[in-house]
Parts: sequence; C-alpha cells; structure tokens
Amino acid sequence: MTDTTAFDWRSFLLKWSGEWADSLPDDDPRSQDDEAAWQARWLGFPPASEERIAALEERLGRRIPPSYREFLKVSDGWRHAGGFVWLLAGTKDAHWHANESGLADMMEEYLDEDAGPGERREADLWRRGLQLDVESDATYVLLDPEDVDEDGEWAVYTWASWRAEAPERHATFLAFMRDMHREFHSLGAHRTEGQREFANDTTRELDARVEQARLEALRGGWERAGRALDEAKDYGRPRAAGLGDQIRRLLGETSMVYYDGLVTDPQYAPELLPPLVAEHAAHSYRDDSTLLFHLRGADDDVVSLAYATLDQVRSGRYRYAPAGPFGEAVERARELARWGDSDRAWRTLIDALPLWEPLGPDHLAPLGWVADPVLGPLLTPERGRELLSTPRGGQEGEAPRPVAGLDPGGLAWLAEADPGNNRTSYRFVLVEGVEPEELPARLADGDGAALNEPMTLWEARRRSLQHRQEFSSFDDRALMAVGRAGAGWSFAFDGDPAPFDLRRFVSPAPAAAAGADTRAVVVWSGLRPRHGEPFFHLSVARGGVEQYAFTHADGETRRSGEIPRALDPSRFFGDGLEDRAEVERSLLEAVGGEFGVSLPRHAIVNGRLHTFTTRSWTRPPQDGETYMVIRIG
Repeated sequence: MTDTTAFDWRSFLLKWSGEWADSLPDDDPRSQDDEAAWQARWLGFPPASEERIAALEERLGRRIPPSYREFLKVSDGWRHAGGFVWLLAGTKDAHWHANESGLADMMEEYLDEDAGPGERREADLWRRGLQLDVESDATYVLLDPEDVDEDGEWAVYTWASWRAEAPERHATFLAFMRDMHREFHSLGAHRTEGQREFANDTTRELDARVEQARLEALRGGWERAGRALDEAKDYGRPRAAGLGDQIRRLLGETSMVYYDGLVTDPQYAPELLPPLVAEHAAHSYRDDSTLLFHLRGADDDVVSLAYATLDQVRSGRYRYAPAGPFGEAVERARELARWGDSDRAWRTLIDALPLWEPLGPDHLAPLGWVADPVLGPLLTPERGRELLSTPRGGQEGEAPRPVAGLDPGGLAWLAEADPGNNRTSYRFVLVEGVEPEELPARLADGDGAALNEPMTLWEARRRSLQHRQEFSSFDDRALMAVGRAGAGWSFAFDGDPAPFDLRRFVSPAPAAAAGADTRAVVVWSGLRPRHGEPFFHLSVARGGVEQYAFTHADGETRRSGEIPRALDPSRFFGDGLEDRAEVERSLLEAVGGEFGVSLPRHAIVNGRLHTFTTRSWTRPPQDGETYMVIRIG
C-alpha cells in the first residue's frame, strides 16, 4: 500500500519543469504558451481550488482518485506529460470519454465468442474511462473507474494507435506521472551532435547510481545492481542498458538484449559481439542486414568483426579464447565439456573467475563463452546467478554457495520421461580403457572413422542427411555422440535409433572390445515404445569375444554365456512388464553399478558432443532376403 496523498507534488513538478526548461535550446522556436512556460520554468497551471475540484466531482458524479486530486491542488493541468501528451486535463477539461473515439466499437469487432472477461473489459474502457488527454500525438490517457485499489486509486491506461500495442496500464495517476517524467528523460537523453547536453540533478544522480551499480555487480551484488541499472535505463541513461544487458544475458535472457552503447565500442566488441550475433544466428529467418541495426555508430572494423564472428558461429568454428590465466582455464573447461563432463567444466570456469580480467570498466563478466558451441550449453539460469554472485574484476565480496551439478550420475536417468516423451528408445556402447576419440576406429569403417566437430544430436542428424546419398532398408548405421562415461570408460550414444529387429541385429560389443583385456558393454533399450513390442538388449565382450548377453523381446528372454547375478534378466522380467519404466530404471541401475559407469545427461540432452557414424548394427542380407536401396544424385 502506498500513501499517494503524502507525495510532494510541488517539488516533483518544479524539478520536472526546470529540467524541461533547461533542455530547450535558447534559440529554439516555441509557441506562445511554451514560451511563457519556459520563462516561468513551470509546465503547470495555477492550483485548483477546492470549489473547482468539487465542481468537477459533481459533474462526473463521483469522487476522483486521491493522487489526481492532490495533483490538481498543485497544478490544474499539465503541459508536456512525456513526449506525446502535450496538454493534460485539469478540472475544466477532464470528462468521461463515453466512446467518443468509437474505439470501443472497433475493438469489440475483433472479439470472438471465446473472448474472456478481461478482453471485454479492455474494449469497454473506451465507454467508462475518464479522459485526461486534451492535446496529444494521437495518444489517449484514461482513468479507469472500475480498476480501483484499496486506497481508492484508479489505474491509468494510455494507448496510441501508432504503437500497435494493447493499452499500457499505470497503477495510479502518480505512477503515470512518474512514468511520463521517465519518458521525458528517456527521449531527452538521445541528443544529436551539436545539441546541448541533457544534464540536470536527476541525470547526475542516476549516473552516480550507475557507477555504484557497476561496482556492486562486480562484488557479486547483481540483484541490487540490476534494479538500479533498470531504473537508470528507463530514464535513458547511457551505460545502463549495456551494463544491465550483460546481467540479463547471464540469467538466460536473450530478447531485447543488445548491449547498447558498448557492443559498438572496439574495446568491448570482442566479448559482446559473440553473444549478440549468436542470438541473431539462432533465428535463421532474419536478414543478416538487420544485424547492422544493433551496430549503429560502429566503425568498419567492428562491423567486419561482427560478420566474421557470425560466420564462425554459424559454422560451429567460434572459439572463446580470452587472454591470461583465465583463458587457460577456459581451454581446460572446453576439453572437459567436449567429452561430456559439464559439471567439472563449469567448476573449472567458476574457480578461475577471480583470475578474469575485464576489457574495461564497463565489462561486468566474461560473456563471449556463451556463443562458444561447446561452452555455451553449460549456462543455465542457476549457473548464471552463481557466476554473477562471484566477486571478480578486482572487487572483493563473499563467494556464493556452489550450485548443484546437473548430472545425476549413473544411467537410471534414461528411464525418466523427457519433455515430449521422445526418449522411448536409445542405445549406447561403453568401452573400458579407451579414449573417446578412439571409438570410431573400433565401431566405424571408412569415412565414418573420424569424429565430427561438436554439435547437438539434432544438428548432427541434419548434417549427416545433407551429405548422405545412399539409403538402405537393411543397413542400420548409427549416428552416435561420444564422450567419457566415468573413470576409465568412454561412451557412444544414439538417442534416436532405427527399429530393433532381433533377426538381423548384431551386437558391436566384440568389435568395440578388440584388444587385450578390453571390455565393452552394449545396451539397446526400447521398453517404452509408442508402437510395437517392448524390448531390451545387453551384451558384454572382453578382448574381442562376447562373454554374455541377453535380449528380451516378443515376451521372451534369450540369453547366452554366464551372466552375473546382478544382471540376470530373470530378476527384471520374471513378473512381466507391468511397470516398464521401473523395469528399465532397475536394469540401468544394475548396469551402472556392475561396471561403475555413468552417462552425462546434460551434455547428451543439451550439449554439443563429437559424433560419428558406426558400421551397421545388422548382419548382411542372406540369400533370398530382399531389401531396397535408394541413391540420390
């Protein structure tokens, strides 16, 4: 609850009037009315008497809201409320709009039978509202007698046809006038060359707060800093938007984040251009020429750097490479992240943050890494808050509590429902004593025996289809992401496998286990299929020879070799498959426990990993078996 009647209207309006007068050039042509206001340094009018206010209320048939009443006691109307309302009504001109504009009828034409009460109330505003705009740039100002708070304050709604937006709500008349004062400042702050500097006590106070917020942000107080920067941004203060956008981007916000005033500065461009162009690249429908809109005032070198960075981001070649000890930590983090260890990669970055050196005083945090194809997926809102809460840039403060890791460990997370329930089938190969980059040599032939650059599985599938010229109904070559699966183990994972065919399936475990005492584990799960029968396969090989295996499909379990008790299929399929997710979870826990392995959930689901295409997981066609081959080009 805010006591709007205690507000010092006179001091506020005098300050506003003086700022307006000082913002005008001495030789600027003015109307007779504006000239008088400039000479008097007063945008208002004489105060309204109690009799005039009472007469207004009698004419309206109801009591006016408290903050408007208190305003009228100081000034019976107002000139230049913001940038688009040139005269605001006092006791003489305030009147019920009564749909004199016809906007209620027009807006009701767009309502269909499904329109809710809120939409109908919005259209009816033009019949019930108290109109306060007298002269304006096609801008309406209406007090709403049906939107009343506990203090009797009416909300104010402003609307302009040229804004193509719904009416903007201001909680009270006082809030509206404060917003118009901010609008006056925001418009006045943008001066062309040769114009008088827009400077006054308000701007100087706000600029001092911006500097305090900058230091507060570097000490880790990003929430307080963000609030101060947001207020200064609303007033159009330089630096505020560019500083605040750095905070917003690390919180995961990308809409309307342009780093104004900083991204075009050659000092800061190497850090701020990458996240800007990465967001542009993520929306491929955009014409690349629109990038220049956010680079207004940039020199040719910055523009060239922007387009070169855009090309690197789109091709997956961008690498964040800051200088110094922090840059060395970035390289270590990238090496961890590209093999799937997202949690250790993040801790490596955070632990090195005190070593980070800003490019200048307005550089609040390292940002270029969010555009790095390997490092960028490490960011989550929680991690962004941890980074922002960590003292850096030579400032001291209390270190935050580390956020929890994103990877649960083990394999059981694969049995959890994912958004959209798309993970109904998957397969993976685990190999002991082998580095991830060695897996293609064991599981692929020819061109497939090389790793692609890190990318998401969706990106990898799209790229593989673009270059693929032959498709066989008998072949089942898997596109697999690779990484580390715990101490001494590597993995290859396929989250979108072909349909499982027990008659033709050949486990790659023996080939993956080639070499003395090398172990390999193959799992293919389809216990939650949308169509067809559930199935599950496990095979384990050592030294190139399969040791044991089982496949549960078509309601039967086929097994071979001496299966350890922990993995005995009778423990999981003995009572049928009434709870398939629970059976799947139990199986995955058993496999993870037996071999001490885990798959990195965040990297597989959200990250970018190296990929390659395996040889077929099916045997060659036998005599009499038919199949189809499609060749393109």
